[in-house]
Amino acid sequence: MKYISLLFLGWFFLSSNASGQHSYPNNSADQPTMEDLFSVKETFRYEVKYGFLKLGWVEVELLSDTLYNGTLNKHLVTTIRSNSRIPLVGKELDLFHSLFFVNESGIPVSSYYWKDNVDEEKFKEIVYEFDRTENVVRYKEEDDTRDTLDLVEPATSGQEIFYFSRLFAGSDRNSRLPVYVTKKLGYINMTNSSNIEMRNYAPFDGEVETYLSQGSTENIDGPFGFSGDFRTWFLADDLRIPLEARVKVLFGNTIVRLIEYSRKDL
Repeated sequence: MKYISLLFLGWFFLSSNASGQHSYPNNSADQPTMEDLFSVKETFRYEVKYGFLKLGWVEVELLSDTLYNGTLNKHLVTTIRSNSRIPLVGKELDLFHSLFFVNESGIPVSSYYWKDNVDEEKFKEIVYEFDRTENVVRYKEEDDTRDTLDLVEPATSGQEIFYFSRLFAGSDRNSRLPVYVTKKLGYINMTNSSNIEMRNYAPFDGEVETYLSQGSTENIDGPFGFSGDFRTWFLADDLRIPLEARVKVLFGNTIVRLIEYSRKDL
């Protein structure tokens, strides 16, 4: 279950919610902006596997805007459910919340982040508060330790990688995102490519064009901050839909793969 919470990354265009149809704008040469990503209502469901074991599922959804400290913020929620049939895994249900906004450079940055450990009824078990008045990040971790860190922009809680990575996928531009997790500041570094690779995914009929991004973490070890090298694939469409992430572990790879997707224009 630990790898489920470490993975997400933090990633089919449907004119309706009918599964199996595949239609998306053929303008993959244009990079999406955050405004483009906010112009649709998307939901994502991923399957998490390690070898032949199905560890669980990850669901990602952007909720209605939320007022925080007098400013409207986006509310991103990632739900992680374990496969309780797996020995030694048991029942796990964790919700990761991020309130964020888009800065003047068009980058999503965090305002407030918290984790609800629902199965153990430990709500706001982890909290990170991004104070841009004092230029600090205040945190409370699972062990109830509390402290402050210097804020380095564009400061995020890690979940924003779900949007940030899409801004650069297929661009041949490298990207780097500061992430505050497990009591420290780290970075996610990604090398992006415009090369097309044909791959198959459950929500689509037949092969689709994809972009591969490769990356590594720096000084990161924690939820939404998996450590080490990784690979991610994005759909070569107008929104760079996150399709798959592969992370090396001690023996083999953990794979997060898209199994359901819906999109509706707002």
